[in-house]
Amino acid sequence: MKRTTLSLIAVATALAAVTGFASLTTQDGTAAPVAKAPTRLPVERAGLACPVPSTSEVAETVYTSYTPVGSAGTTAAGSSTKAEQPTARLLPAASGTTRGGGSGGGKKSKAPKAPATVTAPGKPVTAEANGSAAPALTGSATGSLAPGWTVQQTTVVTAGGARGLLGLTCGAPDTDFWFPAASTSKERQDYVHLTNPDDTAAVADIELYGPEGVLKSQFTEGIPVPPRSTVPVLLSTLTGEAAQRDVTVHVTTRSGRVGAAIGAADDKLGSDWLAAAADPASSAVLPGIPADATSVRLVAFVPGDDDADLKIQLATPTGTIVPAGAGGGTLHVKSGMTAAVILPGLTRGQAGSLLLTPSDPKKPTPVVAALQVVRGKGESAETAFLPATAAISARATVADNRAKASTLALTATGSDAQVKVTASAGSQGGTPTSKTVTVKAGTTTALTDLVPGGVKGAYALTVEPVSGGKVYASRTLAVPEDGIQMFTVQPLVDDRGTVEVPSARQDLKVLGD
Repeated sequence: MKRTTLSLIAVATALAAVTGFASLTTQDGTAAPVAKAPTRLPVERAGLACPVPSTSEVAETVYTSYTPVGSAGTTAAGSSTKAEQPTARLLPAASGTTRGGGSGGGKKSKAPKAPATVTAPGKPVTAEANGSAAPALTGSATGSLAPGWTVQQTTVVTAGGARGLLGLTCGAPDTDFWFPAASTSKERQDYVHLTNPDDTAAVADIELYGPEGVLKSQFTEGIPVPPRSTVPVLLSTLTGEAAQRDVTVHVTTRSGRVGAAIGAADDKLGSDWLAAAADPASSAVLPGIPADATSVRLVAFVPGDDDADLKIQLATPTGTIVPAGAGGGTLHVKSGMTAAVILPGLTRGQAGSLLLTPSDPKKPTPVVAALQVVRGKGESAETAFLPATAAISARATVADNRAKASTLALTATGSDAQVKVTASAGSQGGTPTSKTVTVKAGTTTALTDLVPGGVKGAYALTVEPVSGGKVYASRTLAVPEDGIQMFTVQPLVDDRGTVEVPSARQDLKVLGD
């Protein structure tokens, strides 16, 4: 009996640690102590990985590192990092072997001129790393600098095949990534960059899906990514099938974890980063299509066994509409196949957000989606990518904003929502400012005038939901260069500044024999 009682209590305690609550009655009918509900505490350590910014000799890259202030940015009492000196630092990763040609393998890494190191929450810090020798970076933040730590990598290439403004929010390492809107066509060079921030090796697999289904590929299984290193893989060399314009890439790891992003360069449309899309879901929101977009291409993929019929809508500043030329406002996506549709004249001078929902609510099918957006025409055309993103649950930040160059797009679904938007001080000076914004359900609000007072340098924008429905957001950074409408779009992803910690308190006293 004693062993049975101990086993039951151990099971209840384990359940409490996983679920946050458990209930147990002892043999004599008295209630055993019940574990407390889980609490949310600030994270004590955060990690990020930034890929090699460019192979162009004329590339100019700026890193902007930032930790927001606020309740999520304060180390909780009892935290193990309380007595430690908080740090947030990026360090070069070693160059791995380039898979499928190209450059980068074997080159000696060159560190940024100054480390992108945050010294206190609330103040952005920038660093530069120019030319083709700039390495991939990995980094970590601890203590009060960890909750919400974000790094923006922004690169300007003024000439050559990689010409463009390339922007990427450096990602947290993970084990599963989806990238719709990739390509193996002759006009594109798409590299998936696998960066391992850890001290142990990782092993990754890459799967490719075109309009007809799985692309027969080689050398895509068991790709080794050594510790503290990066491996770029050219997608077009992974398959012997005909080049495909619309490809979905699925990256997973067998062991370890990696940061993953796709660098896409188009001979005519310039280049940018394609970040991972939100996890497969029956609906998708792609927020913040620029008002002056000249072409928008929607790419979607169904990873499951069922086909998906999607309703396409556009959330404008005044309401939700079915965009003209969207094939009747629906898109059929076959299981395991990549589907695409061109949406001409989509925004018509107003920033908007694309909403994808099941045509039949009774038949929800998980999908992943992304947009390829073009501004300008002819030789002045420039491209960027906008993946579907998840709603902001607690807080999200995007760094490297610049006065008169940044547009923050906010989209509410379901019901009206209020959010607090804060513009931090600039990296070289300025006074933070904030405002509360109400976003009507089914609309997109674009903010261009929230700039710190007397700002000098780059600043960060932080969005925190206050009340109401779900909110999705992205930031467009536009930096025209020699008549080319260079731009890049970054979705705002929840910063995961806090973590749920179960509180298991259990009296292990054994009652009876």
